[in-house]
Amino acid sequence: SLWTILLLVVLAVLLLVGLLHTHVKLLLPAEVERPPVTNIMFLKTHKTASSTVLNILYRYAEMHNLSVALPVGRSFHLGFPWLFVAHYVEGALQAGPHPGPPRQFNIMCNHLRFNLPEVQKIMPNDTFYFSILRHPVTQLESSFIYYKNYAPAFRAASSLEAFLKAPHRFYNSSAGLRNAYARNSMWFDLGFNNDAAADDAYVRARLVEVEQRFQLVLIAEYFDESMVLLRRLLHWQLDDVVAFRLNALSPHSVVRLSPQGRERALSWSALDWRLYLHFNRTFWTRVRAELGPRRLRAEVEQLRARRLELQTLCLEETAPRSGASIADPRLRPYKPGDADILGYVLRPGLDNATLHLCQRMVMPELQYMARLYTLQFPQKPRKSIPFLEN
Repeated sequence: SLWTILLLVVLAVLLLVGLLHTHVKLLLPAEVERPPVTNIMFLKTHKTASSTVLNILYRYAEMHNLSVALPVGRSFHLGFPWLFVAHYVEGALQAGPHPGPPRQFNIMCNHLRFNLPEVQKIMPNDTFYFSILRHPVTQLESSFIYYKNYAPAFRAASSLEAFLKAPHRFYNSSAGLRNAYARNSMWFDLGFNNDAAADDAYVRARLVEVEQRFQLVLIAEYFDESMVLLRRLLHWQLDDVVAFRLNALSPHSVVRLSPQGRERALSWSALDWRLYLHFNRTFWTRVRAELGPRRLRAEVEQLRARRLELQTLCLEETAPRSGASIADPRLRPYKPGDADILGYVLRPGLDNATLHLCQRMVMPELQYMARLYTLQFPQKPRKSIPFLEN
């Protein structure tokens, strides 16, 4: 009958489509899994969740036996607050009457003030450059308590509110580079003049410079989304970017600004505010282009679920505690002045492999740097960490 013939024709067409689809799939090249990026320069900005990113990079370097550009000798920074030069890196300059070019490293992530020509002496040509920014108001609130006893401008002020009401009473740019923490410090970290006027043409030109050099600028307020995007661009595994929050101030330590104080802070740190607004925009443009909302949501959930698994596996209590209460010196964070820095206590009775994994995830940056330094330069004297020896 006609219906039987039509049915057979439809079935034949469907079969043909299926066969063609299979052959087309066979002809298309399989999606090649790209090798992970291992040459990385992270510009570690101040009080922006950058210590957590540093831990991620240190763990990756240790796990994959990559070289890290570490501070020379007893130093803990790569020359900060002075502009970076290659000789701030241990083992970079070769000794002898006819030294060759500086040695290059896989990963550079310690605090430095960005100076591209000198960084390029240390890092290979195919290096992936990235950094992280934080909203200038919360960044300044954290900086005030963290650097209260270090920055001359903060030392004399009774509170951040008092400082912002009359900043020029306390802040003197001729007092030296220590005052960089008190104004536009992220702009300063990028190697620019933190006391420059926020003139439109000047700001736009500097933003273009940053965009041309840094393949990615992350946003601290969207840390998990930042890690998902970073992982995608570096072709890393999920566990490579799972981290616990490190070097964070206890909420009791930080005094939040009033609405008027926030306005004053944005006016005082106008360069950082322009920087943040611009790269917050470009970050979300990049997220939309690379992931889209549904995939981003799914990957953020996956990241958070894995973090919770590791917290349950590793930690005595999932919430961090006051660093002063941590008995193990290998896990006790540095405490600047009156600031209370949070840390972690590991669960007792972990087997060796789990203990090693968990220790690396909670190890504060000074202890981890000292550890990597000993691994990379076993013939050199170990780095001493003064606050642990008191």
